[in-house]
Amino acid sequence: MLDGRVLTEAEAYGKHLLLRFDDDRVLHIHLGIYGKCQLGAGPPPEPTGAVRLRLTSGTGWADLRGPNTCELLEPGEVKALLDRLGPDPLRVDADPEPARRKIARSRTAIAQLLMDQAVVAGPGNIYRAEVLFRAGVDPFLPGRDVTPPQWEQIWDDLVLLMADGVRSGRIDTVRPEHMPEAMGRPPRVDEHGGEVYVYRRSGQACLVCGTDVRGTRLAGRNLFWCPRCQAPAGAVPG
Repeated sequence: MLDGRVLTEAEAYGKHLLLRFDDDRVLHIHLGIYGKCQLGAGPPPEPTGAVRLRLTSGTGWADLRGPNTCELLEPGEVKALLDRLGPDPLRVDADPEPARRKIARSRTAIAQLLMDQAVVAGPGNIYRAEVLFRAGVDPFLPGRDVTPPQWEQIWDDLVLLMADGVRSGRIDTVRPEHMPEAMGRPPRVDEHGGEVYVYRRSGQACLVCGTDVRGTRLAGRNLFWCPRCQAPAGAVPG
């Protein structure tokens, strides 16, 4: 259905990629956990494996494999998709106010709300854990108890850290004073790369206070936090 069509625009909204061609239809792609997009220069090679989509130009090519979603949408369906999503911290037109209102009405833990793409579009598990740590917010705090200054710090941090991640191609959330060279510690070794405070550091010492980082499961996803730096309001950290 797309053979011979010309790609005119590519737009990302949260974890969703929208490819617009020289007609009214839009290709909606969501990589999910296993999807990959391979880019190359020059003439494209013979396809190997299950290629879901191939784009070619005079200078290069792109192959899409294993996406969770790859579907053609009509204009009305695109609007319905975007209407389901919360604001995307990577977009300059993002308005965090709708997310704040949803959070303020919810009894659900803020850590779970930050993974709900209908609340905030884009952040994944790493950013969820790290912005809550950097804000000193208990991940189990109900959304309705998150204060306006706390939400402002969380949102501003998402905007900052996610933009940095796009530029560098890796996720670094540790402030300069806690980097390996500043603390005299070895760099983090992990398949995800980057320096982080709590993500996948369960049982290791917090880089700020030395308390063992904790880990558990929340709504089917791994969650990491420091029980001292993120102690509930009014609690006396042990």
